[in-house]
Amino acid sequence: MSGLHAVALMGATGTGKSALALSLAAEHDCMIISCDSMQVYRGLDIGTAKPTAAEMAMVPHAMLNCCDLPDHYSAARWARETADCIREQNATGKTPLIVGGTGLYLRALLEGFADIPPEDPLVRARFESLQREAGTAVLYQLLLHKDPAIAAVLKPGDSQRIMRALCVNESTGTPLSVWQQRPSGVESVACPVFVLDVERERLRQRIGDRFQSMMDMGWLDEVRWLASLELPDTHPAMRAVGYRQLLNHLQGDCSLEEAVQQGITATRRYAKRQVTWFSHQTATAVHADAASMAPLLRQALQS
Repeated sequence: MSGLHAVALMGATGTGKSALALSLAAEHDCMIISCDSMQVYRGLDIGTAKPTAAEMAMVPHAMLNCCDLPDHYSAARWARETADCIREQNATGKTPLIVGGTGLYLRALLEGFADIPPEDPLVRARFESLQREAGTAVLYQLLLHKDPAIAAVLKPGDSQRIMRALCVNESTGTPLSVWQQRPSGVESVACPVFVLDVERERLRQRIGDRFQSMMDMGWLDEVRWLASLELPDTHPAMRAVGYRQLLNHLQGDCSLEEAVQQGITATRRYAKRQVTWFSHQTATAVHADAASMAPLLRQALQS
C-alpha cells in the first residue's frame, strides 16, 4: 500500500469508542491516535476521559498531552503532527487506529487545512483584554470590518472563533478567509472512517452515568486547578462541555447539584451535535453498533 494509511473510529461522546478501540488495538498490536480537541491539553484528564495509565501501558497512545495551558492548540497542528505519527507507524508496517469525537480534526487530516502561521501571543492578549473590557459584540463589529467573509458565517456571540479570526488577521496581515482558500500542505491519508452508533436513549443514560462517575473520580478538583490558571473566557478549555458548567459553580453562579445537571444536559446536547456532524460531514463513513463494528474494524486493520 502506497502513501499514508490509517483507520478511524469516530462517534459521539459516551458511545464506548475507547473501550472498543483498546481491545482491537491490543489484538492487532497497533497504536491509538487520539482525535479529541480537549485531550491535547495537559492537565485536563478526568473531564476529557483520557485513557488511564494502565490503558496506556496496554496500548501505545499518541496525540495526548500535546500542549500546556494557557497555550492554544489547533486542528491544523493536530493534522500535521498526526500525519507524522502515521508515517512513523506505517514505516514499521503498522496501521494506527484514530479514535475520537472531534470531527473537525479528522477533516483537517483527510481534507487539509491552510497552513496558517502561529498567532502572535501579544496580539491575542490585546484582543482578550478588549473582549473583557468591551465584550464580544465589539470584537464582532471589528471582524465585520477586517474580514467580512468570515464574520458572515460566524454567530455574533461565538467569541472563540471571532477571537481566532481577529488574531490570525492581525498576526499574519492576511484575513482568515483568504488563508482558508489556500491549499493545504498536509499529505494525503488513506483512512476508512467508521462511526460507532448507540441508540439515543441508551446514550443519554450513559452520558449521565459517566458524568457522575467523573465527579466521583475528583473532576471538581481538576476544574479548581483550571480555574486557578485564570485563563480568558475565550480559551477553548474554559468553554469545554462539563468544565464550563462546573466553573460556573466555582464562581458562585449555581449549586454543585445544578452544575452537574446542567453539565449532563450540555453533554447530551453536544453528543447530539456530534451525531449530526458524523451523519452529514462524513458521507462515506460506515455506521454500526459495537457488535457489528468490531469485525469491520478487524478487517480494515488487517487490509
